[in-house]
Amino acid sequence: MRLSLVNIALGLFVLGHTTDTTGSDFNRPSGDLQQAVAVVSQTSARPFVIRINQLGYLPHDLKVAVVCATASVALSRFTVRDTAGKVAYGPAAARASGAFGPCVETYRLDFSSVTRRGRYMIVADGVESPPLRIDPDVYRGAADTLLYYMREQRSGFNPVFNATVHTHDGIIVGDSARDGQFRATSGGWADASDYLQYVTTSANATYVMLAAYRDHPRSFADAFDSDGLPGPNRTADVLDEARHGLEWLLHMFPSDSEMYNQVGDDRDHAYLDLPTTDSSDYGWGKGRERPVYPCTGQPQGLFSFKNRSTGKASTAGKFASAFAIAAAQYRNRDPVFARQLRERAIAAYAVGLASPGVCQTAPGHAPYFYEEANWTDDMELGAAELYALTGEARYARDAADFARREPVTPWMGADTARHYEWYPWYNSGHYAMWRAGNPRTRAAMAMHYRQGLERVVGRAHNGFRVGIPFIWCSNDLMVAFATQAYLYRRMTGDNLFLEYETAARDWLFGANPWGVSMVIGLPASGDYAHDPHSVVSRQLQLQLTGGLIDGPVYSSIFHNLKAVHLTHPDRFAAFNTGFIVYHDDWGDYSTNEPIMDGTASLTYLLSALADTDAVTYRRR
Repeated sequence: MRLSLVNIALGLFVLGHTTDTTGSDFNRPSGDLQQAVAVVSQTSARPFVIRINQLGYLPHDLKVAVVCATASVALSRFTVRDTAGKVAYGPAAARASGAFGPCVETYRLDFSSVTRRGRYMIVADGVESPPLRIDPDVYRGAADTLLYYMREQRSGFNPVFNATVHTHDGIIVGDSARDGQFRATSGGWADASDYLQYVTTSANATYVMLAAYRDHPRSFADAFDSDGLPGPNRTADVLDEARHGLEWLLHMFPSDSEMYNQVGDDRDHAYLDLPTTDSSDYGWGKGRERPVYPCTGQPQGLFSFKNRSTGKASTAGKFASAFAIAAAQYRNRDPVFARQLRERAIAAYAVGLASPGVCQTAPGHAPYFYEEANWTDDMELGAAELYALTGEARYARDAADFARREPVTPWMGADTARHYEWYPWYNSGHYAMWRAGNPRTRAAMAMHYRQGLERVVGRAHNGFRVGIPFIWCSNDLMVAFATQAYLYRRMTGDNLFLEYETAARDWLFGANPWGVSMVIGLPASGDYAHDPHSVVSRQLQLQLTGGLIDGPVYSSIFHNLKAVHLTHPDRFAAFNTGFIVYHDDWGDYSTNEPIMDGTASLTYLLSALADTDAVTYRRR
């Protein structure tokens, strides 16, 4: 029996906050937006604020809070106090770290020596930080919390709405041989807060969730069934979600001669509807069929704007990697399904070899599309996973060749990039090759990761220790950097980049100029987006628990985007005076829109951090 929308919504709100199992109210749902605005108004009148990781700190973490001063201050010392007000550490020196964005001055407050489990507060010159937590379980359940947002994004049967949506998908366009034909493509996930669907992001999301479970299965629970409804089904929820993606991907690659890349286009944006009442009209009636775009290897776009596609390999490689890793996962669970996935992985990889180049997403009436410019990373990952699956040496040779062609993901060390120009944001192929390789291969892959990390760190000489470019979806880059740094540490045992890895992680959960967690509802007691760019959130007043938002962008990007505007007073106005901005406002789709692919990508890092046996530290 299906649950009602009210029951599902309650399930999302109550069950989505399970990272604290101590019985305390640390993850109790926070107050409303008005209360949050009041808090920010109070703190912005102070000479400075203290920013922390609101989710908490592992006992042996590097632990650094960051002071952001909006006016000149001279800060020398700080203390850490427990809940009884007793000094647990300090007075200790505050380290001046220069200006950053709206922060005229920053200071780094290192309290790594505090390792005892408990609740604390940092105090400096009478200014108090929010309460902070030190506990080996601070990341427990966090990866599962992200899956709440993935379930909300489902096409086909959507458990949040207790309904099957987009049942008419879709009609093939842009393929002279099959134009106008129906192709069943219902399923998968909406990419963001509109209802467009891309293999580009969905295949990567599927791969990362499967990799997270493969490497850290103990970090995931079984609280939902395969439809995403409450109730266990003897399968980890992350595997249920990945299978939902796999089944859609199979629809998008039904035969060796048919490979599709996209469902819908930006004509979707004409209506602000819920998935159940989607009124988009692509020429076949409101709420009817949506266009299905094939991979052609040529520029695409039905109207005045065209993408710059040059081949099929970027999409084919993503199909191959998702199917190959899944075939290994399902070999014993579902042998028939595993054989189908294996066959599709091999076929997809062959398409990529035959058609090198990028398959970008297709624009409609607007000039925006995913401008992916690299493809050898996708083929490397596909080859590496096929080698792990089949043991055939040709795949290992191919993977090594592709790795040499792009050792470092090009955004690393850059000031800017086009929208999704270098995607995926970190090269999982290097880690896949390291897992299956000999000592020489392992050393080479670790060096590739190190070179990319060094380029980002070279730009990170600021109080927050961040060196990414603040382009659209900057949180994707922050997740990618932290994940690559974690993988490098796991591969080598070298903590060379630990300070920067930790800083990126802390940034995502509140150690940023705005003091906001970039994941909605995580932690429940923290400050996070209350007014995201989402029709579902706005019309239903439903908290999109687990959704990673786009993140801050350069001020120049925000001011030059089309149809972006704020709909209410900026609660972070005091911290939007620098070169980057973030707005908790429905009207800002550039910084405050939840993103499916980034949410899925974060499952790997959070599952790794929850797996305490896999979190290793070695002091240099």
